Amino acid sequence: DHPEIQEEIYRKDDRLLTLLKDVYVESRDPPVQVKDGGGEHLPCKLEEKRLTKLGHFGALDVKKVSKGKISIVEAVTLLNNHKLHPQIWTAEKIAVEYSLDPKDVSALLEFFIPFTVQEFPKETKKAI
Repeated sequence: DHPEIQEEIYRKDDRLLTLLKDVYVESRDPPVQVKDGGGEHLPCKLEEKRLTKLGHFGALDVKKVSKGKISIVEAVTLLNNHKLHPQIWTAEKIAVEYSLDPKDVSALLEFFIPFTVQEFPKETKKAI
């Protein structure tokens, strides 16, 4: 709010600028020391993958997923299959087919229900 303070802030100080030009800074990281584990090697867990049931998106389809997971296309497909044929596509069959935990499949089928698009005949559109 004070113009004299603003002017002081933006004013160049030639003496300070010449001193800053003479400053040279060199920075180095300290040497890294690796602790010896005594020859002990921990095995890395390789994640098991499976091929997906491909949809109709071609290059956009996910080709591989981890076991215990599904792609979006597979999720929509299995939900629709269960909705159309619940006696054939049971939670147990879906779990085996897609390498999933049966408890997760049961929860998926209970809480995620695909909606149905219904078209009304033209005559009833006016009534709606």
